[in-house]
Amino acid sequence: MSNANNLLSKETSPYLLQHADNPVNWHPWNSEALQLARQQNKPILLSVGYSACHWCHVMAHESFEDPQTAEIMNQHFINIKVDREERPDIDKIYQTAHSLLTNRPGGWPLTVFISPHNLMPFFAGTYFPNQRRYNMPSFIEIMQMVSDAYINKADDIKQQDNAIQQVIDRLSQHGNTPDELDTLPLDIARRQLASEFDSSHGGFSPAPKFPHCSMLERLLRHCALMDKRSTPDNEARNMLCFTLDKMASGGFQDHVGGGFYRYSTDKYWMIPHFEKMLYDNGQLLSIYALSFAYTQNPYYKSVAEHTADWAIRELQSELGGFFSALDADTEKVEGKFYVWTADEIKTLLSIDEYQALAAMYGLNKPANFEGKWHLHAGYDIDNIDDSTPLDRNTFEQLISNALSTLLNARNTRTLPARDDKILCSWNALMIRGLSLAGRHCNNTSYTDAANRAVDFIRKHMWHNKRLVASYKDGHAHLNAYLDDYAFLLQALIDLLQTRWNTTTYNWALEIADSMIEYFYDRDHGGFYFTSHDHEELLYRSKQFADEAIPNGNACAVSALYILGLLSGKTSYLEAAENTLKSAYSDLKSQAITHCALLNSLELHFNTPSIIILKGKTEHLAEWQADLRQHYSGQLFSFAIDTDHSDDVFTEKTLQGDICAYICEGTQCLPVITKKQEFLDYIAPTNP
Repeated sequence: MSNANNLLSKETSPYLLQHADNPVNWHPWNSEALQLARQQNKPILLSVGYSACHWCHVMAHESFEDPQTAEIMNQHFINIKVDREERPDIDKIYQTAHSLLTNRPGGWPLTVFISPHNLMPFFAGTYFPNQRRYNMPSFIEIMQMVSDAYINKADDIKQQDNAIQQVIDRLSQHGNTPDELDTLPLDIARRQLASEFDSSHGGFSPAPKFPHCSMLERLLRHCALMDKRSTPDNEARNMLCFTLDKMASGGFQDHVGGGFYRYSTDKYWMIPHFEKMLYDNGQLLSIYALSFAYTQNPYYKSVAEHTADWAIRELQSELGGFFSALDADTEKVEGKFYVWTADEIKTLLSIDEYQALAAMYGLNKPANFEGKWHLHAGYDIDNIDDSTPLDRNTFEQLISNALSTLLNARNTRTLPARDDKILCSWNALMIRGLSLAGRHCNNTSYTDAANRAVDFIRKHMWHNKRLVASYKDGHAHLNAYLDDYAFLLQALIDLLQTRWNTTTYNWALEIADSMIEYFYDRDHGGFYFTSHDHEELLYRSKQFADEAIPNGNACAVSALYILGLLSGKTSYLEAAENTLKSAYSDLKSQAITHCALLNSLELHFNTPSIIILKGKTEHLAEWQADLRQHYSGQLFSFAIDTDHSDDVFTEKTLQGDICAYICEGTQCLPVITKKQEFLDYIAPTNP
């Protein structure tokens, strides 16, 4: 039975809509709900989560669907439900508050109790059970304690508020460093990555193991630069490749359908948390495509293709934008869609296919997930070759046939729920991944898919030269955040290198101008997470550290550097440098958590080369094929087909059938018209 006082039914967020029939009097975050809390002098119970979150579902079933629990919530609190994916501004603020209050990292579901008059949090936690267990009090006990404290311990809460406000004030202070920028943070990060590296299983943490894509890209760029200097760092290369190998071979990757799960629950990358997120897969697609370009390891190309194919098949909408996530649960059971019994597999496959699959994925070993098997290729195919009479090609073909059969059978099961809102920032991460895969895997279908997503954002999420953050069912809304602008700008630069489009280039300039106008701190450098005209919240964050996604300031800096050199707009270069200066103290003190921004610092000290190729179709394709064989973090190439493309760089005239205009920073080199000279310039330095 629906609850007339539950106000979530008209929201666009699939997560909020999941709670629209709760007996809780839920409000979305808006001025009306905040005003009601002030009028009734009730604390706010803020619950933050997302649609694919397993423990969010657990708490919902246990507590928010329970009439007794709802009665207490409704009596003592104004209850506000927030989708952290639509409102990362609110999530960031109260995750920080949770850490200050508990001295522990946060997560989802996030549960915060907030004073209505100043929006200051005074108690916080994550998941609370409906009964005492896991060494935790019940949610009802927590609410009774909090309600009593709000009424009877107002002075204590006020004193705590003052302490938190002082910390928030310090967090909000960022100024240009008095020192000159230097490369010390790059060296610090390299040492820290080595000290955190798991040499047994890859990655940079114990269980649970996350992919940490920004750290991997930092290693990749470092390795490429060391190779260019003829001082290869083999230890760093091993950290990168060993981690990529372990992640891809483990159960962290969906070997049947493609794509990666959220994280591994164990140190072996074997059993994942089964939700699949667009933002994770966009980043992982990028790192595998770039690592293929760097190492020419065909396995990385295969992983990139497997991921791209899955994303296009499962998450791209008919309109072109990408949906946000697939749920971990099916029929309220986590992982049910993805796991198998041995008998199921045997009935689907031939004897040879089953034996090959069993050897590859350990089906002849004990079951690894609640009596069933989740495919985990923890076995070296070269060693398998030694133990089977089959030649390698036959063995690989049997595996391919078996996985295809399993995919068809799996698709007849009840599918995991899909979060079908379209987020600008997460789409940008996938656009970048598809652009890189399209270029380095030489697959135009990936580039086409990236372009469809770009066209969707420009048509549906760009209004009056401003981006909006979220789109669902024909409704685009919410002021965009820094990540929306910065990620999209970075993605467009990668897309333009894969396939030039003058309209896209001009749009990138508009996005950069809008980002600087509405987010840039002209007094102290750096970009705020929210725009100058955004809703006023507890405080306005300006952050530089990476989270599960790269930092928006980091992507803004790298994009503005390249776009500034490409366009000649020095204001972009100044904003990029001032942002680095604003963040420099953080870079020195916490280098490993700022890997994306370190890539920008590396650009600052290692002059980028901007190549503009101009040529007729046939010749241009040949030179582009040469470029695809190499990776350099300092080389950016834009190819303009004079047979088919509009030409925005009219001062750079075509000389012969093809030519290359190359500028190193602000210094331009003589025009190259001969292929051998071009090859000499981009000559590989990888071992």
